[in-house]
Amino acid sequence: MKITAVLLAAGYGTRMKSEYPKVMHPLMGRPMVDWAMRAVESLVDAPPIVVVGHGQELVRSYLRDRAVYAEQQELLGTGHAVLQALPSVAQDADAVIVTYADMPLLTQATLRRLLDLYRTHASSPTLAIAMLTVKRENPQGFGRIVRRSDGSVAAIVEETDCTPEQLAIQELNPGVYCFHAAWLRQNLPYIPRSAKGEYYLTDLVSMAASQGRQIVTLEAPLEDVYGVNNRVHLAEAEAILRRRILERHMLEGVTVVDPLSTYIEDTVQIGADTTIWPGCLLQGATVIGRHCTIGPYSQIIDTQIADHCRVVYSVLEQARMDQGSEIGPFSHLRKGAHLGENVHMGNFGEVKDSYLGPGVKMGHFSYIGNAEVGANVNIGAGTITCNYDGVHKSKTIIGDHAFIGSDTMLVAPVVVGEFARTGAGSVVTRDIPAHATAYGVPARVHKVEDRTPPQGGAEE
Repeated sequence: MKITAVLLAAGYGTRMKSEYPKVMHPLMGRPMVDWAMRAVESLVDAPPIVVVGHGQELVRSYLRDRAVYAEQQELLGTGHAVLQALPSVAQDADAVIVTYADMPLLTQATLRRLLDLYRTHASSPTLAIAMLTVKRENPQGFGRIVRRSDGSVAAIVEETDCTPEQLAIQELNPGVYCFHAAWLRQNLPYIPRSAKGEYYLTDLVSMAASQGRQIVTLEAPLEDVYGVNNRVHLAEAEAILRRRILERHMLEGVTVVDPLSTYIEDTVQIGADTTIWPGCLLQGATVIGRHCTIGPYSQIIDTQIADHCRVVYSVLEQARMDQGSEIGPFSHLRKGAHLGENVHMGNFGEVKDSYLGPGVKMGHFSYIGNAEVGANVNIGAGTITCNYDGVHKSKTIIGDHAFIGSDTMLVAPVVVGEFARTGAGSVVTRDIPAHATAYGVPARVHKVEDRTPPQGGAEE
């Protein structure tokens, strides 16, 4: 059976009171339209058809070739929107799923159950529609399902058109359908225009019923069909998505100490046996390895963290930590920062666009920018790389096993050789040779002595 999907994303979303189209508002690291796309795109045989209108440039630039686009130039209702998509539906399609881009909680599992229901009845020559329904006291503006005495669906009545008796109906229409493709082609152009001048997709239900066609329904989980119409709804939907994401990580072996205070976007990957402490915010393309300790109260954005790392009360942005490294409390990795294996970075430090080699110790109150630091270097408290002269940013290179004394200022471009040392308070404006000791303002070399550790025993 060949399935096509149509995703309605053309509305203004005026109740959001925003310059942006409603479907591009973010939820847990993805815009609403992305959540809706992810629910349908693996169930269909071709890219979903997305009906766009207001703010379509943003929608198109985000989804790119994941979708085929149909433009609804005049917003004349949901039936009119699907009509714009109809030319893009493959001629050999058997069924057409129609859903909404502002319904981010709808899951692939629920849509799969709807498709299974359709397939179960597909052999019937009268099948026209399989659709979701939901029962709840708060109608949230959804239309009411009107049934005949035998239980069959007779119509859907929009809330604005309901009689007082119909307003009391608690079985609602969330607007998610699977249509018989040929029947949809034949009937969609004949939807009547409403008193408001719009064409309602829901009228297809009464049309099918009047033709004696079969309409089958599936009750959806209550939270799956939660529509987002304003920013209150947006926050409520995000709370549900946040819970789902945290549960997924916990079921995969991640300890989340306090889910109520932890925010992990859907795009984040975390290895088993890692512990996330309260107050953490993990965002973007962040990948965290196994056996790590994150937090409390850390923000990590687009950062790669290897196994057995530790982050405490710190902010990491577009950075990398290799295995066994640790940072914090109250430190900051900026874009391009890379801590090698077993690096220790302590209180109130900052690293930007720099590599700290394996075993480096950077205690506290230091800034390293545009630098390459070798293995097993000690960076004393208050060390600063003066990398910017007001016009250009220059590089500092520190060799393996160097010792940088507290409050050293390294005025780039400058090279400190391996096993070299600087005295406390030095201002280094010239290169320091390997094994040399330099101190003063400006720093001068005072002695050179071989500090290379012995390799094996004495010569015979």
